[in-house]
Amino acid sequence: MSTLPINRLPKPGDERMLTEYIEEAMKRARYELIEDPEAPFYGEIRELPGVWARAATLEICRRELKDTVEGWILLSVKRSLPIPKLGDAEIAEIGAEAA
Repeated sequence: MSTLPINRLPKPGDERMLTEYIEEAMKRARYELIEDPEAPFYGEIRELPGVWARAATLEICRRELKDTVEGWILLSVKRSLPIPKLGDAEIAEIGAEAA
């Protein structure tokens, strides 16, 4: 299990923890076709509130969803919002100086 301790700047190796969390989040992604001729692919990660994307192709939707996960993590850390554990992947709160 990977966790990032509270109130410290990331150290080398923390990137692996973040990568593992993002990979676990993307494994949980669910995609569907919606009625939108310009962006018919919709993807979301239900365990992460507000994390969704839509795009013209599935590949672009996946890429945008990953970018959304990354931004969601940064915003959650900056605002000290809870980040749920996903399987064995976990991110603990970080101090504001790291965000």
